Amino acid sequence: MTEELELLRQADPVSAHEGPWRDRPLTASAEARLQALTSGASTITRGRPRPVRRRRLVLGLTAVSSAVVAALVLTFSGAGSGPAVAAPVALALHADAPSVSLDALARRAEARARAAGAADGPSRGSHLQSWYMSMESGPDADPPVTVPEERITRWHDDGSGSELVVATDPRHPGRPVIHDNDGRWQTVSDGKVLHRKTYPAGSEAQHSGLASRTRPSTDPAALREQLSWLYGGPGGTRTTPELLSALSSLRQQWTPGPRETAAIVRMLADADGLRQAGVVTDRLGRRGQAYVYDGPDGAANSTRQMVILDPRTGELLGLEITFTKDAPEFRIKSGEVMSYEAWMP
Repeated sequence: MTEELELLRQADPVSAHEGPWRDRPLTASAEARLQALTSGASTITRGRPRPVRRRRLVLGLTAVSSAVVAALVLTFSGAGSGPAVAAPVALALHADAPSVSLDALARRAEARARAAGAADGPSRGSHLQSWYMSMESGPDADPPVTVPEERITRWHDDGSGSELVVATDPRHPGRPVIHDNDGRWQTVSDGKVLHRKTYPAGSEAQHSGLASRTRPSTDPAALREQLSWLYGGPGGTRTTPELLSALSSLRQQWTPGPRETAAIVRMLADADGLRQAGVVTDRLGRRGQAYVYDGPDGAANSTRQMVILDPRTGELLGLEITFTKDAPEFRIKSGEVMSYEAWMP
């Protein structure tokens, strides 16, 4: 689907050296990230806080809104100027497409799980395409920036493994990609390898944590408890936003098989506040069933989260988060995308 950004560029292209235009969409997670956003006490990178000088935030993970955001050009503070990477527009629902309830999709996934063979288990590692928003506050702060990356992690039975991180935005192949180089924004070529590491046999125990070595449960209730103690905060996963954040963390460690997928979908069907929203086409061009949580999400109550599942198998395709309130301090408007994660086999 052609995005509004492309239409605007075709109608009125703007030089990278003109105007205060900026990249827009964003990302968020559960209460800890929202509290960090409102307090500005730390930077968040993939859920782990670290001190900063200028209240710089990198937020990651979950939900969706039908708002349309137009972004034309991003000017880099202290790094010259360059063309903006097209920031994600919130996914739009297909009004004429048939929708499936979470309970019905859970039954489909459970039928697929019963037909699975002994070898159809989960695998360690993941394949993730992500768009995370970095934000700063203060009079000299840079505008919000969406950072797209592709990350592939694999671990094998002999304990060998590999990690690969590439700067790429599959929606716009060949265009420069924004990259955070130790706190300084720059553009790199599409497909630029940011990190590559291979590990010999026997390395997994040294380089992976307990979560990556804990096989996901195939029982929905046991899986939720597992997510709580492996990935939850001090209070576990009491709320649906906390559960979705933990699910993202699990998916970064494991690629589920049919039985684990069935447990995930049934767990989501039993969760509070996830409503059937309709059908979307995700950022990798895949059709998915969308389920939205727009209830209380913490102290700020400022996000809407969307889970996107494969309508045939129940597999997790994506998690998107959008803002539901303006955050003028960070130059953020309601409806902008905070983060998006697209998962692949």
